[in-house]
Amino acid sequence: MTETPRSTLLSSAANAALMFPVLSSAQIARIASHGVIRPITRGEVLIDSGQTNVPFFVLKAGEIEVIRPSALDEILVAIVGPAQFTGDISMILGRPAQMRLRVSDSGEVVQLTRDQMHALIQTDAEISEVLMRALIHRRVAVVAHGIGDVLLIGSVGSGATLRIKQFLTRNGHPFKYLDLDRDADVRQLLDRFHVEPAEIPVVICRGEAVLKNPSNQEIADSLGFNKGIDHTHRRDVVIVGGGPAGLAAAVYAASEGLDVLVIEASSPGGQAGSSSRIENYLGFPTGISGRELAGRAYAQAQKFGAEVMIAKGAAELVCEHNAYGVRLDDSVTIPARTVVIATGARYHRPSLANLGQFEGAGVYYNATFMEAQLCDGDEVIVVGGANSAGQAAVFLAQTARHVHLLVRSSSLSASMSRYLIRRIEETPTIQIKTRTEIVAFEGTEHLERVRWRDGTGAVTSQDLKHVFLMTGADANTGWLNGRVALDAKGFIKTGWDLTKEDLAAARWPLERSPHLLETSLPGVFAVGDVRCGSVKRVASAVGEGSIAVSFVHRALAE
Repeated sequence: MTETPRSTLLSSAANAALMFPVLSSAQIARIASHGVIRPITRGEVLIDSGQTNVPFFVLKAGEIEVIRPSALDEILVAIVGPAQFTGDISMILGRPAQMRLRVSDSGEVVQLTRDQMHALIQTDAEISEVLMRALIHRRVAVVAHGIGDVLLIGSVGSGATLRIKQFLTRNGHPFKYLDLDRDADVRQLLDRFHVEPAEIPVVICRGEAVLKNPSNQEIADSLGFNKGIDHTHRRDVVIVGGGPAGLAAAVYAASEGLDVLVIEASSPGGQAGSSSRIENYLGFPTGISGRELAGRAYAQAQKFGAEVMIAKGAAELVCEHNAYGVRLDDSVTIPARTVVIATGARYHRPSLANLGQFEGAGVYYNATFMEAQLCDGDEVIVVGGANSAGQAAVFLAQTARHVHLLVRSSSLSASMSRYLIRRIEETPTIQIKTRTEIVAFEGTEHLERVRWRDGTGAVTSQDLKHVFLMTGADANTGWLNGRVALDAKGFIKTGWDLTKEDLAAARWPLERSPHLLETSLPGVFAVGDVRCGSVKRVASAVGEGSIAVSFVHRALAE
């Protein structure tokens, strides 16, 4: 009699075969050459939730259960059978395990350490493709089911709740969300953890650590995002910023054997990571979301051995005795032989008296699925005339009742791609208002009303609860404290944009001129949106990040 397979959370998923492929005997033999073969016994816990330095297993015989433990319940996520393997993308990222692995049928496994697994995927192209594809699909499925080791309790109208949702989502960390206003059993759960409703949002990690309205850095520390990163080790290159330019530099530098650390103040992907869909990026004819592009690049950089420090902001570029370092906002200094600055630019904040009051509570700088849920069926305003604003307007028009696109200029043609303009013109729920700008926000705890002025000087007041600001670009260079030459708008000068006066003021010490992407400090480079004269496109940022690595090699050789 054939035993009926046990049902698991992921067993019925459409891409189950991609998540849990069956390896050939030849593939298993190649993997075994990198590790050891050992027996496993029924009831043995191979990996527990929260464990670091997580090993990798290929099952030769027996059965392993993948379990999500928590203070609320225990869920059977998957079953690993013969010729299948364990793990998810956390192993590549060097983060603690989210799941428990328990042997349900005795047998035998091939066991590899994380370092041995890294060596395997860097040297065996076929195995690398199979493993990386499976690990990425597993993470996508786990995120979709919300079965990670984090429980977020918040409120739909809370800006802090939205911030934490964005942070966990953009870092690819699965979580379950409960809303104080909508879920009947939340109060009982809060009582269990001795939390008052006024203290939300609350993040509960692994059913143990209870964080009340935590910062992104506190969440990252609790979840072990940066565990094992040596702060004292001097890297070949420290990359400040994990947007497209920074991640591209990390991928190319690490793949070419350089010792790389990326410092990211929030989440990988930068401004591009918040794009709902990028349709003009080469190689993706149907488009790709910024989050997906960033997630793939992040995993790719780690695959080649780059380390990425999350939720750690750069506070100062240190230059002492011909040695460089990046001082973090917690006063730790990371030493570096060379530095690549990829801190990008942020959307301009208009000079409105109460803007800060409504940020995250009606005023947003991203237009992703999370924000779209908040304004489903409502009227919204999108401010801006570049591609990011156009993408947001088209995306929000799918769920919003009406989208007002406010543009200061007389048309969209000067700054927006033609395909987006045509799509906006063909969408009846989007109304373009040129030569128009917002003059006031009104409301109490949440945005309730917006006033804007058009080209004739007339002011319109309308009840609106959601505004998306996507206009202008301010360089993220304040932390540099004048260490490198900037242009009048605060963007970094590089290469031939540096004048003789710039180099004289910086006391340029070399006989050669600065390289193409080199700043007024030798061995310090700037790429992407933070650089003076850069083209504000994802493809351009990726190109600059990859090109910079060739100059990093030259600087290291000097």
